[in-house]
Amino acid sequence: MGIGTTNQSGGLDLGDVTALQWAGIALAAVTGAIHLVLGVSFLGTPMGWSFLLAGVGFFAGGGAVAVGYRRRLVYLLGLPFTGVQIVAWYLVNAPAFSVLGIADKLAQVGLIAVIVGLYRRESAAR
Repeated sequence: MGIGTTNQSGGLDLGDVTALQWAGIALAAVTGAIHLVLGVSFLGTPMGWSFLLAGVGFFAGGGAVAVGYRRRLVYLLGLPFTGVQIVAWYLVNAPAFSVLGIADKLAQVGLIAVIVGLYRRESAAR
């Protein structure tokens, strides 16, 4: 299946998305949603804009994987993008970590593990 492939009813065909890819998409959606909520709560500040940008980035990455757009490249970009989020969060918030922040970082650590697995699988298939 290619990018934007549609099924007979005209809807987007996501039939080639694997369970591991769905797990990554779900984790990206969780952390993306958290970032969007935080972005709205800090709207008008540089921190708010950075949260919004990160949230959009997580949704864009998940969407790209879902439709099959250059998945290997998305995985390569997703690793540092997510890793930087974790490091920045730690530097900004240490030692006062919130429950929401910890939940977000757990989702991001899981996302990194999934991305590594997906990249390795993709590389082995080549």
